[in-house]
Amino acid sequence: MSLLRAFIALDIPPEVIQSISTVTASLRKETGHTVRWVAPENIHLTLKFLGEVSPANLEHLSAGLAAECEHHPPFDISVKNLGCFPNPRQPRVIWAGLIIPPQLLRLQSQIESAAARLGYAAETRPFSPHLTIGRVREQAGAAELQTLRSLLEKAASGDFGTFTARAVHLYKSDLNPGGPVYTRLNSAPLR
Repeated sequence: MSLLRAFIALDIPPEVIQSISTVTASLRKETGHTVRWVAPENIHLTLKFLGEVSPANLEHLSAGLAAECEHHPPFDISVKNLGCFPNPRQPRVIWAGLIIPPQLLRLQSQIESAAARLGYAAETRPFSPHLTIGRVREQAGAAELQTLRSLLEKAASGDFGTFTARAVHLYKSDLNPGGPVYTRLNSAPLR
């Protein structure tokens, strides 16, 4: 039985993704091959990366996710601004930021705890909610990075919209030469 690469996430509605795509269109054009941009259909808010999961555990994960989500009503999340990790001098990940409601932090914390009870390693870094929209290629040169920094500074502020989180999803990720393909395995509504 082969293992699945899996994660738990919130979906982002098409209108928010379209807003991000509109603002980043010039960035995409002007950065050339410096950045591998995330396909719009793959933009999501990761709550927990599980790593390798046995198909036999999917039922337990789905049940645990449903049990946690029953304790959380839907809540709003605003998507604003662009930035990069780890910092503007050494950009590796380009992200769209979030106005973080306390409900999101509670939900993520409880999902993290539920996953730990099922034997999945706890994340060692603090939860830093964001939407990954691009990854800077390792071979990017100093001039390319300077251009990217300058473009990000110009496009940094922006309001991409607000959406209501209504369900949490369990996804599998298949890594392909053309980029990852995410398949939804299960959904748990927020009550």
